[in-house]
Amino acid sequence: MLRFLKYLLVTILVLAVLGVGAVVGLYYYVKDDLPSVETLRDVRLQTPMQVYTADGRLISQFGEQRRIPLSLDEMPQQMLDAILATEDARFYSHRGIDPIGVMRAFRVLITTGEIREGASTITMQVAREFYLTRERAWMRKIKEAFLALHIEQMLTKDEILELYLNKIFLGHRAYGVGAAAQVYYGRDLHELTLAEIATIAGLPQGPSILNPISHPQASLQRRRIVLRRMLDENLITRAQFDAAFNAPVTARFHGTEIEVNAPYLAEMVRQEMIERFGVDDAYNSGYRVFTTVRADNQMAAQNALQENLHAYDERHGYRGPEQQLWGFDPERYFRGEGDANRPLPDEITLEVMLRHGGQAWDEVDILQYLNRQPRIGRLQHAVVTDVHEQSVDIIMRGGMRVTLDWDRLDWARPFIDQERQGRAPQRAADILNAGDHILVRPVSEGWKLAQIPGPSSAIVALDPQDGALQSIVGGYSFNLSQFNRATQAKRQVGSTIKPFIYAAAFENNFTLASLVNDAPITQWNPGSGIAWRPRNSPEVYDGPMRLREALARSKNVVSVRLIREVGVDETADYLTNFGFAPNEIPRNESLSLGSASFTPLEMARGFAVFANGGHLIDPYFIARIEDSEGNVVYEANPRFVCTECAEKAYREAHELGPEDYIERPFRQAPQVISAQAAYLVTEALQSAVWGGGSWANQTGWNGTGWRAQSLRNRNIAGKTGTTNDVRDAWFVGYSQGTVAATWVGFDNLEFALGRTSLNANLGRQRQPIVGSEAGGTTALPGWILYMEHKLSQVDSSPFELPSGMMSVRIDQASGKLTNRTDFTSMFEYFVRGTEPREFADSDRRQPQIFEDDDGLFR
Repeated sequence: MLRFLKYLLVTILVLAVLGVGAVVGLYYYVKDDLPSVETLRDVRLQTPMQVYTADGRLISQFGEQRRIPLSLDEMPQQMLDAILATEDARFYSHRGIDPIGVMRAFRVLITTGEIREGASTITMQVAREFYLTRERAWMRKIKEAFLALHIEQMLTKDEILELYLNKIFLGHRAYGVGAAAQVYYGRDLHELTLAEIATIAGLPQGPSILNPISHPQASLQRRRIVLRRMLDENLITRAQFDAAFNAPVTARFHGTEIEVNAPYLAEMVRQEMIERFGVDDAYNSGYRVFTTVRADNQMAAQNALQENLHAYDERHGYRGPEQQLWGFDPERYFRGEGDANRPLPDEITLEVMLRHGGQAWDEVDILQYLNRQPRIGRLQHAVVTDVHEQSVDIIMRGGMRVTLDWDRLDWARPFIDQERQGRAPQRAADILNAGDHILVRPVSEGWKLAQIPGPSSAIVALDPQDGALQSIVGGYSFNLSQFNRATQAKRQVGSTIKPFIYAAAFENNFTLASLVNDAPITQWNPGSGIAWRPRNSPEVYDGPMRLREALARSKNVVSVRLIREVGVDETADYLTNFGFAPNEIPRNESLSLGSASFTPLEMARGFAVFANGGHLIDPYFIARIEDSEGNVVYEANPRFVCTECAEKAYREAHELGPEDYIERPFRQAPQVISAQAAYLVTEALQSAVWGGGSWANQTGWNGTGWRAQSLRNRNIAGKTGTTNDVRDAWFVGYSQGTVAATWVGFDNLEFALGRTSLNANLGRQRQPIVGSEAGGTTALPGWILYMEHKLSQVDSSPFELPSGMMSVRIDQASGKLTNRTDFTSMFEYFVRGTEPREFADSDRRQPQIFEDDDGLFR
């Protein structure tokens, strides 16, 4: 017996030595392949980039992994208990490797011959998540164990657990328990119930096959296992166990909670961030990007663009439902008899049509069909279930039933083409049938029949004092088209070019009172044998006309005569002062009529020069960038028109006194045209809104932007623009505190915006625009809708009169001096030295001179 015990002890000792030697040998065998765990001390978890408005509302999130890093203190105790009870109950007692777990896994291997339990501790899982793969191989497990020992030496248990809970993949692109709470339940982690916590705690073992969205029954069983282990460990009471055990599966997918719809702006930020930091760093470093755009301004611009496009589309007629689901023989699709104006139904829809044999669908099929339809802006998909005399019943996505009354339908006369519309409908059956798939849009107190607008549009607004983007919308729906028309669409600008032509003239001794002949022009080209005849629109000619009125009324031939007088090359060179690229400026007389093509953003920047007194600002849209720790890694440093004003605002925002040193410089925006020329253009563009003359004495006239009078603001200025055949419609306008450009047109240049007749159902009260589309009828209403919101926020006080200018009373007909004070005269502004010296023929008296503190005004 003693001899046996002796041999047994020797055998155990030898095996122990051999085991230790094997472990040491294995360590040195894999040592060179083991990564350093030093990086865990300063690990940066991959966190998506988030984009915010200036007032801190989420616009978008970019990144492959959704992660919300949390500290252990921010996690509920029940979540920690559930994870530990399920994944590693002895986590706080072992040193990275759990001997009991290893023996249990070894016993399972011996009895079954299969690796069914990995015996991985949380520390080993951290090693695998950061450094290894999920491959089931002995060598991977050996490396995992050695790495776990290293990690335990370097980090505390709490640090390891925190890394684990923020790193693990939990399905549906959610990494970490914080993100999982948002993805599956749409709430913060501390707001979850015990059942929901247990569901998340059960995911690490199989995030794809155990997640509650894709496999709710498997998830339910796994949740119950987690709860049982928590009960066994006395971490929850029996009552808590029973309630959570029987709780229903409530998880559903929750996307990122976007607070403000600004996808075109978000895409601009994404591209800028990639350019600055590269794709991987931009997407995964947790940057928080704050834009210059306020949420309310962006929503106002979005609403203005969409409402304006719907107004255009509705006055041009209804193109019909999106699809007809029943009320016909579906076999027609196999006979090639489908409606050429409607897309063919998809395979699932066609199968349902055939199953119902042309009869009405049941509600389940309708709702499933609606759920398959893409989201398009604020439009909602619906199916007509019943048609009455002057109303229809519809069912919408989610099962909501609505009745569309006649005033929500009566606009829908048939669309024939861009120039023609059909007769106004008299009954609902003239418009729709039961089984029609339609679109509706929200209006006050309900819904209205709608359609995807035919043309596109863009709105962009800037702060003319520093170039900060105030709002930008690049199209009706980002889901329909990602093309950003505000920054990428170079379209002919039409008459919105004229303020730049006139500015060049004002810099060359022309004045607002200069007379230029508004008469037809014919220029023969002997080379081509063709005569160029620029025409006014409308084709009315009024003879000699002051430049104020000519610009306000957008007289084409006056613009041509000005460019001839100043010189084509000189004018083209002058336009580069406004930020336009030289190679995009035509060097011929057609430039004066807007043959150049620029983006809405470029036009807004150019008009900002007039708004701010002659300075060229650089548009920017990122105010600052913070890293994942909240440190500011970038802050915009734009060029300011008024550096003193900018410094004062900065000190007030940061609560700094006049004695406090400011490290950042406040850069000056360059003066590119004279303040006097900018002011004269602004004066003329204010007349484009408010007109001139005397209506009481039958000499009154309206400018092309007269509809903006509805804003009741005397301190706004702007210019309409319409291109040949009405393919592009523009309005660019401004006050001291904002400049906004609006463009409307079809993406397909073959299509013109056309004209519209009066819909007898609506009358002029509900359809104020009739006739040819143009800048003042198509683009300007959208600008007005936006400005109704924006003007209340910004400086819209009178434009400041620059030094070196004076005001004298002139005769409106001749532009010469006068002493008359009746409707034939007016005060006009001049650069000092350019004022008229002669009196009108009917008045030879000397002008009266008044003096004030600022100088002489005549």
